[in-house]
Amino acid sequence: MDLKSDAMEGTAKQAVGQSGGSGAKRWTLSDFEIGRPLGKGKFGNVYLARERSSKYIVALKVMFKSQLIKNNVQHQLRREIEIQAHLRHPNILRLYGYFYDETRVYLILEFAPRGELYKVLRKANHFDDKQSANYILQMIDALECCHSRKVIHRDIKPENILLGYNEELKIADFGWSVHAPSSRRATMCGTLDYLPPEMVLHKPYDSTVDLWCLGVLTYEFLVGKPPFENDDTKQTYSRIVEVKYTFPDHVSQLARDFVQRLLQKKPSDRMSLKDAKTHLWITTFTKSKSNNENECSINNNK
Repeated sequence: MDLKSDAMEGTAKQAVGQSGGSGAKRWTLSDFEIGRPLGKGKFGNVYLARERSSKYIVALKVMFKSQLIKNNVQHQLRREIEIQAHLRHPNILRLYGYFYDETRVYLILEFAPRGELYKVLRKANHFDDKQSANYILQMIDALECCHSRKVIHRDIKPENILLGYNEELKIADFGWSVHAPSSRRATMCGTLDYLPPEMVLHKPYDSTVDLWCLGVLTYEFLVGKPPFENDDTKQTYSRIVEVKYTFPDHVSQLARDFVQRLLQKKPSDRMSLKDAKTHLWITTFTKSKSNNENECSINNNK
């Protein structure tokens, strides 16, 4: 199965992207040629697939209804579909549509040919300033898009980030994200090493949780592991609440300052996305400008 070029994006929008409206095409499994498996998850698998009429390459996420019901995550899946299908940004993985049969639910996703960022990071051990800053700038852009649409991601980590054809980042998992137009939430979620103090302490939180996670992600890029990692869960919680961590000698002063401005216990003290984008660490180690805000849009088709 050959990988098609970016020029087929327009075809995808016509062939796949219209799913969901009253006059939209109803997708079935027979509309796709199924290729090799791309990954395995708790509730199913992801496969490389090709839409038969357009020949467009996608990733097909196949989940078993029985597993979704058993783990009581139907609402989480519905939330993931509602949020990810409507966001449009170069650094957010597209969800083109979905369909289901008697036993399974299928998500039609953008294919990210370079695979999981987590594997790239593990192979490299850690990234240098230039690579880290370029990746983080893309994350800032994606989070600005999410927050402008009142979407809190809540589960930023390398495992939830894929790499596109040009090695651009793609936030891929919106299973824990939430659309919170006004209220401060109090739900414990996300990954242990990335939990901010307010979540550990079961306090209400807002979009500033993503700023904390951005700081943890930056640290993990630079060091190769999260800052509060510990074999003992209670110790991890304690270190998070106390904001207790250290930097290896190889981490630059600019990078340390960037991380420290994000890893603030008090949410209101955390550096904003706007300030993060213009921080000296970012501007020193990134050549290209960030994506234009106009590239962040929302699809209101129902």
